[in-house]
Amino acid sequence: MPLLVSDYNWQQTKTAVFISVPLRGVCVRDADVFCTENYLKVNFSPFLFEVFLYAPIDDENSKAKIGNDTIVFTLYKKEAAMWETLSVSGVDKEMMQRIREKSILQAQKRAKEATEAKATARREDQKYALNVMMKIEEEERKKIEDMKEKERIKATKELEDWKECQRKAEEQKRIQREEKFCEQGKKIEEERNKLKHKSLTKISASRNLATKGRNSENIFLEKLKEDSIPAPRSIGSIKINFTPRVFPTALRESQVAEEEEWLHKQAEARRALNTDIPELFDLKEEEKNPEWLKDKGNKLFATENYLAAINAYNLAIRLNNKIPLLYLNRAACHLKLKNLHKAIEDSSKAYRIMKLPLRLIHPTKLYKMMLRRFGK
Repeated sequence: MPLLVSDYNWQQTKTAVFISVPLRGVCVRDADVFCTENYLKVNFSPFLFEVFLYAPIDDENSKAKIGNDTIVFTLYKKEAAMWETLSVSGVDKEMMQRIREKSILQAQKRAKEATEAKATARREDQKYALNVMMKIEEEERKKIEDMKEKERIKATKELEDWKECQRKAEEQKRIQREEKFCEQGKKIEEERNKLKHKSLTKISASRNLATKGRNSENIFLEKLKEDSIPAPRSIGSIKINFTPRVFPTALRESQVAEEEEWLHKQAEARRALNTDIPELFDLKEEEKNPEWLKDKGNKLFATENYLAAINAYNLAIRLNNKIPLLYLNRAACHLKLKNLHKAIEDSSKAYRIMKLPLRLIHPTKLYKMMLRRFGK
């Protein structure tokens, strides 16, 4: 059972009521205050204080101050008047219950209205923010479109200017060619006039020399024709190399994707047929020869490219693992790279392939011989 608090004090003016309720150990965290326009309740376990107010108050502007084991209420009256008592007199239990229920319903209704008002305000804020964002995005989009249009106009103008320059250059070249041809034609005409004048002079001077003059003119004209006509080209042969193709038809851009897919499938099928070394199908013919790979590795070893030499020896060993010199050369590369364990391992493999008796040579002795030969 809660303890009803009855030793409270209250004072009033025409506009406000001041109530002081003593509660031992009261704090803001644990106190439950409920106030409507006709009902006031404070629940602080095990204490309970409630009062059915004489007249309605403005519960929205009323205040409560909690501290020093006391709660002080400042209740503002809706109508300026002096109350006869703080609480309504002659209230039975049923009426109290109705007032409580009515107060609770009012509080729930007010809370619902406040929640709806907050939700409406939130929706309005979101709508406003969305409109602002859409407006900003529209301005940005318009700005980008304007920039694109300006760049397009600029590029079109530059292209037109370039075309105009090209056209003028072509026109200038054409005019120069025509002028050159005209000059050459004038020179030829002048030469012909000179020749004609000389021939007429020779005819008038001596009729006996006319035939000779005509012959000389014909020889000169033939010489002139020979000089103007280029000599025939010498006979020769031109070698043409075509790109090798798997397909017998010509290359077409629309069928490139289909041909590449077919070649890829053929390569996958060839790899599936040979499960031992599927990547060898991508090698050239000389790269499938262990001796060629050994010579290649030796050249790389001479240029101190030891990793590449090891790769060449590895591929040669995969093609033919019965050549002891491949293991010895690879061991020399490992020795240069300070991979001592791998060098000893390759030396042992070479020893087992050569099948020498243990009394003749030992892998460790072979390793020491290589150490003296290839490095410190």
